[in-house]
Amino acid sequence: MASSVEISRRLLLGAMGSAAMAPVLASAGTTLGAASIDAHRAPSSSTGRRKLGALEVSSIGLGVQNMSRTYQTTIPSRPEMINIIRTAHEHDVTFFDAAEAYGPLQVERILGEGLALIRNHCVIATKFGWNIDPVTGERRPGLNSRPEHIKTAVEGMLKRLRTDRIDLLYQHRVDPQVPIEDVAGAIKDLMAQGKVLHWGLCEMGLNTLRRAHAELPVTAVQSEYSMLWRGPEQRVLSACQELGIGFVPWSPLGVGFLTGAIDGKTRFADGDIRKVEGRFFPENVPHNLALVDSLNAWAQRKQATPAQISLAWLLAQKPWIVPIPGTTQMAHMLENIGAVGVRFTPAEVAELNRSVQAIEIKGARLPDAVLAFSDVEAPMR
Repeated sequence: MASSVEISRRLLLGAMGSAAMAPVLASAGTTLGAASIDAHRAPSSSTGRRKLGALEVSSIGLGVQNMSRTYQTTIPSRPEMINIIRTAHEHDVTFFDAAEAYGPLQVERILGEGLALIRNHCVIATKFGWNIDPVTGERRPGLNSRPEHIKTAVEGMLKRLRTDRIDLLYQHRVDPQVPIEDVAGAIKDLMAQGKVLHWGLCEMGLNTLRRAHAELPVTAVQSEYSMLWRGPEQRVLSACQELGIGFVPWSPLGVGFLTGAIDGKTRFADGDIRKVEGRFFPENVPHNLALVDSLNAWAQRKQATPAQISLAWLLAQKPWIVPIPGTTQMAHMLENIGAVGVRFTPAEVAELNRSVQAIEIKGARLPDAVLAFSDVEAPMR
């Protein structure tokens, strides 16, 4: 049964002439797009530019994680996913984020096909680090950042992405068995061959970040960050600012929660990660919806959507933050990149920050099995 919030979103999309059948479960974004652009907004055809270290990218990127399988475990249309990727670029998006673990391997193939004719005008980010067979995609237990495995993984990435270099290569998770200096050494070798241009880390401990940056300057850190999960504010963002490292929030829309697409009646399918996240348990959602209520008020105030307010809030935190909202819906992609035109005055940023900080989110962010890999420190060499 669809929630009243989801029904209202469909009606709004229909008013734009872009109605599509919504899934039974909440989708990962709202459906109001360019129709609400007004004087508060810059033209949607330009996302602007930001710097991650020395790497210039569009102010908002596109995460393609779910383009081979959604959170709801459905399989999207491949031609439509390629169309979304190409349309994003037509709207000035240059930053595309993938990983060998997504699919596994399949998302890189989709992105490679989508960008094949415009490769030299785009920045491709992808990730290694899980113990995945680079040929078959078989998931094996644990992590693998051994230098020889990294190099083999990158060869497979280049073929799937139809390119001769990876603009930004992340270690997806810190391997507790491999010193980060050895990982950096493998990346140095790949850089010397022109196969990797920049590198970054995901969900690492701060000591590991400092050691990695000392060995080979890090361009970007990628971690979860949104109004729903503000953990990086505690230490990570200050470290990035000190070291001159850019920050890329994944799940900047709180896996759909911040779009207003989830309410107390929403239930998730088996295999949907949100089903096992405490913050989405039925007993916690009604309390956490206070955050969505606040977003709705700001959306009315700024003539925007809750998703756009959420993304604009991230952009307002630091000039070197570049969110990468993911979607499998064209209307959602267009809506998301429209967030660059939402403007906050310094007083509004302070007011919105106070509103967000006043709301305590109930429930764990991820299951223990995933959290075990967050903030892990690499062993000393």
